[in-house]
Amino acid sequence: MSLQLFDITGRLALITGSSKGIGFAIAGGLAAVGAQIVLNGRDGDALEKARAGLAAKGYKVHARSFDVTDAQAVSLAIADIEKTIGPIDILVNNAGMQFRGPLEDYPLDAWERLKATNIDSVFFVGQAVARCMIARKRGKIINVASVQSELSRPGIAPYAATKGAVKMLTKGMATDWARHGLQVNALAPGYFKTELNAALTTNPEFTAWLEKRTPAGRWADVEELIGAAIFLASDASSFVNGHILHVDGGITASL
Repeated sequence: MSLQLFDITGRLALITGSSKGIGFAIAGGLAAVGAQIVLNGRDGDALEKARAGLAAKGYKVHARSFDVTDAQAVSLAIADIEKTIGPIDILVNNAGMQFRGPLEDYPLDAWERLKATNIDSVFFVGQAVARCMIARKRGKIINVASVQSELSRPGIAPYAATKGAVKMLTKGMATDWARHGLQVNALAPGYFKTELNAALTTNPEFTAWLEKRTPAGRWADVEELIGAAIFLASDASSFVNGHILHVDGGITASL
């Protein structure tokens, strides 16, 4: 009975920004325990490569290339997925970007791109999918926040601001939609080995600082997010709402 709580066999999961990195790892993890997957990204070639890689493992996987920062494109894409593939049971809002720089010199265009990718996409895709879920009185939405939803470092103030917004949007979504049978929560990864963090993973000085600062004493691998994602995507989290689940090796728990 306990293991059945984590069973998501046959459920349809849409993961945004999932041609690589955290999104791809979560997609593969959900597929491995029986979910049908819809990958999303703007790079059609990278998306098809990701789809083919998962399909080669025998998983049921589709690909839909659309811009998650374009509200009209999102609306049309969600309607198409619901019509041609099936009802979306699980949404993982993972699309995100980073741009580092001194706050006093931070470029306005980078600020606008960051807001659009990290905040607008969560609102646009979350709202479009939630409308379908509300009609069915069930659904799981997982937003990808960050330890930077709580903490900042020099050079990333705008990123921290966007991830703080994702945290609060998650809580607001749960407050509005829990009564309709939806569970809306967030994963808050710590420092993971991803392309987004390439500038840091290749920096010996930063790695030494991180290993000292993090109680677990190391970088995380993207596969270490899968268990938490399965929990939030499954019936095991049926009364968990508005929660920010930190997967960070203890970095937010320790001074």
